[in-house]
Amino acid sequence: MMIKINPDNPQPRMIAKAVDVLKNGGIIAYPTDTIYGIGCDIMNKKAIEAVYRLKNRDPNQPFSFICSDLTNISDYAKVSNYAYKTMKRLLPGPYTFVLEGSRQVPKIMLTKRKTAGIRVPDHNICLELVKALGNPIISTSAALNGHVLSDPSLIHDHFKNHIEIVIDGGPVPGKPSSVISLIDDEPEVIREGLGDVNIFQ
Repeated sequence: MMIKINPDNPQPRMIAKAVDVLKNGGIIAYPTDTIYGIGCDIMNKKAIEAVYRLKNRDPNQPFSFICSDLTNISDYAKVSNYAYKTMKRLLPGPYTFVLEGSRQVPKIMLTKRKTAGIRVPDHNICLELVKALGNPIISTSAALNGHVLSDPSLIHDHFKNHIEIVIDGGPVPGKPSSVISLIDDEPEVIREGLGDVNIFQ
């Protein structure tokens, strides 16, 4: 099913419709400030496993997830003063920060080193989804053969048997976020994407 949601003022009943799917262990596709993401409730192991299968992803490569704000991040990761100041300056925005995960994060979402990739996108739709759900949602690109799909109708046509709802929130840049590790307060650029990484060089 495809639903249209206004990216500037997301309609609460449309958000509620998508959140119902997430609460019932479903998978959705949604816009972010970088690309269209595929996601589910971070607390639903079965749904996470379904996303791994959908993406043909090695379980040793956990997905990143979306929080609604900095306070929300500190529930799911160990945030030092340095990490907090850095993220406060850049979020919401097109960055994924790698931090040490807290006990709240399901094991399936952590790397062997117990780290997690966390995003707070500058996009009202995904922030409202996380707030309404009350848990973070997984974020992985809606891609086909390594090619990122930026058109919701293409995502719907390709994934329709696996994704309950595709949210059409209009155009997105189509370039992934920059990934920065803040482990041990030593910033390391893991992937250069949409977010400016010069401050970390």
